[in-house]
Amino acid sequence: MNRRSVLRALGATPLVTLASSLPGCTRPPEPSANASAHSGLAPRIEGAPAVARFSASGDPVLSVEPLSTLWRTKDPFLFCAHHDDAYPVGNEGMGPRSSLDGRDIGQDFSRQNGWSMYHGSAVPGFPQHPHRGFETVTITRKGLVDHSDSLGATARYGDGDVQWLTAGAGIQHAEMFPLVSSEHENPLELFQLWLNLPRADKFSDPHFSMLWNERIPRHAALDRDGRRTEVTIIAGALDATRALAPPPRSYASRARSELVIWTLKMAPNARYTLPIAAAELNRMLYFFRGSGVRINDRSIAARHLAELRPERDTTIVNGADESELLLLQGRPIGEPVAQRGPFVMNSMDEIQQAYSDYQRTRFGGWPWRSLDPVHARTRGRFAVHADGHRESA
Repeated sequence: MNRRSVLRALGATPLVTLASSLPGCTRPPEPSANASAHSGLAPRIEGAPAVARFSASGDPVLSVEPLSTLWRTKDPFLFCAHHDDAYPVGNEGMGPRSSLDGRDIGQDFSRQNGWSMYHGSAVPGFPQHPHRGFETVTITRKGLVDHSDSLGATARYGDGDVQWLTAGAGIQHAEMFPLVSSEHENPLELFQLWLNLPRADKFSDPHFSMLWNERIPRHAALDRDGRRTEVTIIAGALDATRALAPPPRSYASRARSELVIWTLKMAPNARYTLPIAAAELNRMLYFFRGSGVRINDRSIAARHLAELRPERDTTIVNGADESELLLLQGRPIGEPVAQRGPFVMNSMDEIQQAYSDYQRTRFGGWPWRSLDPVHARTRGRFAVHADGHRESA
């Protein structure tokens, strides 16, 4: 099911006329104004796979469900999208050297031939669109992303890099996927997380941090048989290994959040025990690649989500193939969530104000010549921040 089908299933309607015309990165389904005040989750879609729930007090697994198009999360996370596109050889404009016939250009989530154009018309991706009131964490695994924003900042990142953007009071940005190779295929794989902001930080200054692949800390653990699990630490800490700093007004910058974003790569038959954490945290484990794992005595099939009790002993035993998992954990913000299109606030009045402010100010305007800017084919990974600070991978 693609994003447009999800919206139709939920009966979502735009708050104002502007809402139907805003492009944007993959957005979560839009809850009604009276959605659960503390969940931040979309209502259940009719016909969606049922969640298997478990109540045994000693079992670390609370529930298991298949992964769908948008992965279910819990407060403080709003949703997780996994993009995995087998893009073909690039043309001279860094778009696909392939026919676009049969695609709904501007709204192409078809995965026809294994890839989508999303909101792009020439280059795949998400042209200029606004955000307010939350954060995006974009974890690239393959391929490149070209970033441009309304503050004048720009970047090219990919192949293991992470961009962490606090939208705060409001920003426009574009996220394009340039197909830089004209000789080989251009696979792209990334996660994009939407992380909520507490009320006190929803109007903070926008800011992004680049976490370059080469600098992201990793922790290698060997089990009693010498089998390896590698933990990539994007947020949080593991033993003495601590993640790089998030943006200054990020929810992750609050020690009390106990926010964790890790990916785990497990060798065949490897065994790894997650550290125990406070019972009031939300902990979700996404098993997205491999043939099967066990969590304590419970078998989990590939492409499933397990919600865990963080205070219970939790040992993951991998199956016969290498496996990869994503772990999200955090203390719930516990504030009302009003979510519509590209804005996440605490009330529908604030959502209405966000649309009004965007119509009036365009969150600083758009300084770029096109709505879908990309960098030169030969340019490497780099970032130029709004204050002029430059960095490279």
